[in-house]
Amino acid sequence: MHSCFIGIDSGTQSTKAILLDAETGEVLTTASRQYELIEELPAGHKEQHPAEWISAVRETIHEILDQSGIDRGSVRGIGVSGQQHGFVPLDENDQVIRPAKLWCDTSTSPECEEIILKLGGLDRTIEAVGNGIPAGFTASKIAWLKKHEPENYSRLRWILLPHDYINFWLTGRKTMECGDASGTALFDVRNRRWSEIVIDAIDPRLREMLPALIGSDGIAGTLRQELAAEFGLSPDVIVSSGGGDNMMGAIGTGNVRHGIVTVSLGTSGTIYACSDHPVIDPQGEIAAFCDSTGRWLPLVCTMNVTVATEMVRQRFNLSHDELSNAAASIPAGNDGMLLLPFFEGERTPNIPDGTGVYFGLREKTFSIGHFARAAMEGTTLGLNYGLNRMRQLGLEPREIRATGGGSKSPVWRQILADVFNCEVVCVRSEEGAASGAAVQAIRAWHKHSGRIVGIDELCDRYIALDESTRNKPSPSAVKTYDRMQQVHNQLVIDLNRSFTNHRSLIA
Repeated sequence: MHSCFIGIDSGTQSTKAILLDAETGEVLTTASRQYELIEELPAGHKEQHPAEWISAVRETIHEILDQSGIDRGSVRGIGVSGQQHGFVPLDENDQVIRPAKLWCDTSTSPECEEIILKLGGLDRTIEAVGNGIPAGFTASKIAWLKKHEPENYSRLRWILLPHDYINFWLTGRKTMECGDASGTALFDVRNRRWSEIVIDAIDPRLREMLPALIGSDGIAGTLRQELAAEFGLSPDVIVSSGGGDNMMGAIGTGNVRHGIVTVSLGTSGTIYACSDHPVIDPQGEIAAFCDSTGRWLPLVCTMNVTVATEMVRQRFNLSHDELSNAAASIPAGNDGMLLLPFFEGERTPNIPDGTGVYFGLREKTFSIGHFARAAMEGTTLGLNYGLNRMRQLGLEPREIRATGGGSKSPVWRQILADVFNCEVVCVRSEEGAASGAAVQAIRAWHKHSGRIVGIDELCDRYIALDESTRNKPSPSAVKTYDRMQQVHNQLVIDLNRSFTNHRSLIA
């Protein structure tokens, strides 16, 4: 009987589940459920009900098991990937106190500044935890709750991240893994432990509210008896430590060696690499995360990627193919029109008050094709801003693995190759984070069974490239985008001064 593993990716827009046959490496079946953000919140507030995630996880597990028709006794483990940074507050009865504030919530910017000030400034903050504290990170959300909802804060007993909450529902145990923990700003990434200094700056009582840290090759627990009965699975099914979506995406794209870089084109954009040592950015622009393999994951996150392309696609009533074809009809450089796609504010560079800016609009560039290409080029230049910072810190990519919805577009992949000046290729599985979660669960199951198997070996076996998607950089386009990058960077500097003053007009 073959051993099978479930990989779950709980994201901002949907939850996806896969069933992986560990003997053949085949993904037997997949399922997904979509959900929305809570509507009509004030500007900058982005929240979801954790119950939505649990409902989606439950339904997708049932669906993949029913569709596959497998012997359910063959399921050995479950791995969970979750959107990073979200704050799930639980009371003493383990009930959710209020909706989770998400990674894309920028309402906590003032709390970021207050924490950094208490720590003695950005330099001292980076010295303490290895990172700055942008609005997306969890620490500021906790401080926000303390300031703005003191009654809810008085009920706070446990602090969990989204994937931790799903693990808790699956196992009944509260744990946290170092990769996801490093996105809280409560965590010292150099030494892989909670930061006493940051905790004291918010509230010393947080020490008792943070769950136990476990290794990335460990398990959060085994499946609760009632869930095992509901799904028809053995109660011996392990639930691995899991991790943040970027950490699981790294495993799911085989990004476990030097020189491999992953770029994820989803609602947000991320670009990250594998390192054997912490990569600390004194400017605080590169997130110095731990990964979910025992190494580190220097990462850049931008908040607006398919946000930008979807705005264009929907406004002009285009299909995804029509959007790509429109962008492909315009040459590299977009005839000089450039987009700063800060529609939801921005994290890298850290401009939470930013807005979208079209630069170079004129009669020639006022077309559907130019708007489509501007969205793809502008978001990619924003990611390249971060990749160039990684290069300055000593990380040099030799191959970029693309994942997420945007990576399905051939024209966008070519833009990636040209802007990054590096070959770009996709993996065969479209569900990078869910695949990574399943592979991590295989590793944890082996260890739980008394066998040590390296993550490199597992990725070589289960993660395959789709060579038909490989794009190589064009020398002429590389030169064009190098000039555009300089314009982009200068625009960010010049316009940053205006964003904060302008916000009062658009709030």
